[in-house]
Amino acid sequence: MSVDEDRLGTITRDGDRFDLAYVRRIAKPIDKVWAAITTPERIADWFAIVDIDPRVGGHYRIRFSPEDDPIAGTVTAFDPPRLLVHTWPDPGHPDSLIRYELEPDGDGCILRFSQTSLPAIYIDALGGWHFFLDAIPGAIEGRHHNWTKAAEDEIMALYKDRLAAVGIVR
Repeated sequence: MSVDEDRLGTITRDGDRFDLAYVRRIAKPIDKVWAAITTPERIADWFAIVDIDPRVGGHYRIRFSPEDDPIAGTVTAFDPPRLLVHTWPDPGHPDSLIRYELEPDGDGCILRFSQTSLPAIYIDALGGWHFFLDAIPGAIEGRHHNWTKAAEDEIMALYKDRLAAVGIVR
């Protein structure tokens, strides 16, 4: 199976926590993809409003609208243009880890993305990340993608069997 044959992420369960993983081949140079995941203006085109201090120990603050309080994570690994890891804190739960790993692949690159230790109450992030990751190539070209709950719900329907395999029935 190649990356292009299956764009669905994988789900693994560890007690009441979940790990999500996705692989995308992006037909853009690694430097362009790196910029899309580390430059606030590009991140805003595919994901959210992000303020990043790009260094180990730096902050990674996420807001989905200007009115939101930021989700304030910490950069735990930073190796341009190949690796970015940051925490995703949630009060009342241990932090999740978000990991972006890039490797060159011909005229493009492979993006391996994961979120580990996701609390079960946020399992819909599975469809959200799928949507966001698919928007990265357009963001590289300056196109903005707007997330909608309807789009996420449509994607989540594709994951019905994978969710059932880890004990989540919808």
